[in-house]
Amino acid sequence: MNIKVNNLTKKYGTQAAVDDVSFEVKTGEIVGFLGPNGAGKTTTMKILTNFIASTKGEVYIGDKALKDNVEEIKKHIGYLPENNPLYEDMPIIDYLKYVAELQAIPKEQIRKRIKEIIVKVGLNAEKHKKIGELSKGYKQRVGLAQALIHDPEILILDEPTTGLDPNQIVEIRKLIRELGREKTVILSTHILPEVEAIADRILIINKGKIVANGTAQSLRNQAEDSETLLVTIEDGDVNEIYQSIQALSTVELVDFANRQNNRFEIKSRPGLSSKREIFKLCVEKSWILTEMTALERKLEDIFRQLTLN
Repeated sequence: MNIKVNNLTKKYGTQAAVDDVSFEVKTGEIVGFLGPNGAGKTTTMKILTNFIASTKGEVYIGDKALKDNVEEIKKHIGYLPENNPLYEDMPIIDYLKYVAELQAIPKEQIRKRIKEIIVKVGLNAEKHKKIGELSKGYKQRVGLAQALIHDPEILILDEPTTGLDPNQIVEIRKLIRELGREKTVILSTHILPEVEAIADRILIINKGKIVANGTAQSLRNQAEDSETLLVTIEDGDVNEIYQSIQALSTVELVDFANRQNNRFEIKSRPGLSSKREIFKLCVEKSWILTEMTALERKLEDIFRQLTLN
């Protein structure tokens, strides 16, 4: 089930928390929703789940407008809110039974569905405990279980791995990737490696506006203004190598990555590549080129570039 957002705006007084946002998410696609605190991520997710209303704009779930088909569309959405509100006095199984009833799952199917979902999110060892007795990580799993209990076609997950330990994070990432094969998934997170590990595509929002939309690699390609190389050269004096590389017409800047090992970080001039020039220089000087690696910009650097303004 696809999601289509057209010119979505949400204002609080004169301030726009979400400002004319448009994007699409297709069935079987996992989209990572990134942005600094206060950028509009959670507000957008709350609008998609009809938790709050937009000021203007349209949201289509499948081919139906959300505002005209709220009750029907809610049946197809699983939502894990950022703060994961839970009834902590309830045992896990009772809570999931309660949620299943709210989601109108047929009574004869509820017990089987609870068993399936408890195993899927890794709650089997804790299933007889009250929610309040659980660690933060296991409470997060209960939140995921309630979002999945009715087998929705769309999952909207706000910070789904908050409070999980590294092993649990790996397990939940694997679960989300598996779910993404057949469901439409939007997840927000502040953990950039998590987005690269899970998401097919990345949306970055800043000050209520979408500032980037693409795969991690396409965002890197767009952000690259020049080539950066990591180069190691042997059998030459480090200062002579440094000066010779700096004198190349294609090179803008040379820095020592490791002076003792004759390792350099070389930035080429915009639009140019220094690879051939460096190789030719080494042949002329009888130096041994043992490393030449093109450095990619980190997603973190791109995120900062797009959101620090």
